[in-house]
Amino acid sequence: MSQIQSDPSSLRPAFMTPQKLLPDEKCSLGCPILDCCMGGGIPCNSITEIVAESGSGKTQFCLQLSLRAQLPPFLGGLSASSLYLYTEFPFPTRRLHQLSSALQSQYPQIFVNNYDPCDGVFLQSVNTADQLLDIMPQVESFLENSKTRLPVRVIVIDSMAALFRAEFDNTASDLIRRSSLFFKISGKLKEFAKRFNLVVLVTNQVMDVVDSGEGANEIRIGNLNGMYSSGRRISPALGLSWANCVNSRLFLSKDEYESGSAGGGEKGFWESTDKTKRWLLLLVFPSSTRPALPDGCTSIPVRKEENKAADRESGGSSLN
Repeated sequence: MSQIQSDPSSLRPAFMTPQKLLPDEKCSLGCPILDCCMGGGIPCNSITEIVAESGSGKTQFCLQLSLRAQLPPFLGGLSASSLYLYTEFPFPTRRLHQLSSALQSQYPQIFVNNYDPCDGVFLQSVNTADQLLDIMPQVESFLENSKTRLPVRVIVIDSMAALFRAEFDNTASDLIRRSSLFFKISGKLKEFAKRFNLVVLVTNQVMDVVDSGEGANEIRIGNLNGMYSSGRRISPALGLSWANCVNSRLFLSKDEYESGSAGGGEKGFWESTDKTKRWLLLLVFPSSTRPALPDGCTSIPVRKEENKAADRESGGSSLN
């Protein structure tokens, strides 16, 4: 009887440099300033979270990313379709079509023969956290076997907080079950991100910090002592358990100032003859995944007239 000899080279561990752990591919958000701050856009192979209060533009980011993913890599895209899991109703169909038309006008050489970029965004409604976990096998099958024009390489969940907002009580058993769902859901998302080289983008809401002490709702975020939006001190929803499930966080705050006021102690930062609404985007990363940013965050002013509220209508095609 002959003995099978193992190849010694196949038993050697695959050592690598830290640089090899950084994602090579990223998907542009369509804003050169944001893409520059993030090193090119939202990274593949990880979970990125956008945290902001209602009306700050979280869904706008998600819609923009879902459409721009269809662009070729040399234009900042992934040449890929998107799977959009939405938990807030109704889905903003009209806004998606507006952004799609704008993208077609910007890149007519890419979207030829009257191809509508909306056809590359696949929708599925999700009502509960248990349902989200239950459809993971269906999502996996869709990623593996979808006969779409472009492969699916973007998953959006808008929003994660809505699934847990009213379903769980503040009891020990419910908190344990909620944390278990966090880790199971994020584990599957990270598995998909690694296996299929996906961008995974989720949105989260915020809660007010009701005391000034270091408590359960006073979670230190990156190198920030506190997070403020609309003049209120806030903290990301879902607590510390969920914070440990994501790889990077984008915090979007908004504040409105009277005409000529710079606000926030930044004299001359912004001046206008009218009342101005300013959005500040803070990029926050855990120490293990943080890119080379000087302070771990950056702030970007945005004019009120450049961010009009998105009209919302019901509708959309299903994943099935």
